[in-house]
Amino acid sequence: MKQFLFVAAFALALFSCSGNRQQGDALAVAYDLDNLLAVAEEQVENTVTVVGFVTHTCKHSGQKCFIVGESQAISLQVNVDPEGEIGSFNPELMGSKLAITGILKEHHVLGESIDQMESNALQTLEEGGSPEACAAELNNVSEMRQWMLDRGKDYFVIYYMDGLTYEVLD
Repeated sequence: MKQFLFVAAFALALFSCSGNRQQGDALAVAYDLDNLLAVAEEQVENTVTVVGFVTHTCKHSGQKCFIVGESQAISLQVNVDPEGEIGSFNPELMGSKLAITGILKEHHVLGESIDQMESNALQTLEEGGSPEACAAELNNVSEMRQWMLDRGKDYFVIYYMDGLTYEVLD
C-alpha cells in the first residue's frame, strides 16, 4: 500500500495543477491526515487543516512538500499557494509534525493513463527490470482500477493541497 501511495504522489507531481480558491477566508476544518480520505470528496475546494509529518521538501524551489499521517500509510502533497503566507517549505522541516491549512484539491488520473502505467511496467519487466518493482507497479494499477470500479468512476482521484499557512507542532 505504501508503494501505491508513492506512485499516487509521484503521479500527482507529474500532473500537478492549480485552481481558483473559492473559500479562502472560510474557517478551516482540522483533520489528522490518516482520517482525511474518509471525507476528502466532500472537502474538495474547501479550506481544511491537516496534521502530518514532513517526509520530503523540494530542494530547489521549496514550493511543495509531502506529509504522512501517524500510520505512514497515507501521503499528501502540499503545494505553496501563491496567495498564502507560505514562502517555501524549508528542508529543515523534514520529520517535523505540521498543521497545514490550505485548499484541498483533487487530480483525476484517467483510465488511459493507468493503462499506460500498466503497459510501461510490463515493458520494463520484459526488458529485464526489477520483478519486485514491476509487481508493485502492477499491484498499484490493480488497486486503482478496483477503486474506480467500486465507485463507478472512469478516473482515479489523487488528493493534494494548496497550502496557505502552516504551524510546526513538535
